[in-house]
Amino acid sequence: MRKKVEIDEDALKAKLDPLSYDVLRNAATEQAFTGEYTDTETIGVYKCKACHAELFRSETKFHSGCGWPSFYAPSESDAVILLEDRSLAPRIRTEVRCATCDSHLGHVFEGEGFDTPTDQRWCINSVSLILEPK
Repeated sequence: MRKKVEIDEDALKAKLDPLSYDVLRNAATEQAFTGEYTDTETIGVYKCKACHAELFRSETKFHSGCGWPSFYAPSESDAVILLEDRSLAPRIRTEVRCATCDSHLGHVFEGEGFDTPTDQRWCINSVSLILEPK
């Protein structure tokens, strides 16, 4: 299990742009097809923008056409936590949060028929990530 870190909300708010803060701390969503990492093919590691914990690797990124960066798995099983999201009731989604700092990242969907090893689409907001190229 990953070690949790406390986030200084005032310091984080001062460090981030308003949209990144709103997504990470208030579970907002960036507009589709606007994110920096939606179509990038840069090789590297995707980290949480709030705490810099490793979340995803470029080897698991794929083009889903959904408008947000998509991955078929996190870099480690304990990198994220999953929560039931009923904000679009009656539709129930699975929210993805950083396991280290509890920041909102996006949602994970299953059974959509993508040709990936997991048949999962981890739909993650670009503004919640930092790409560290390799």
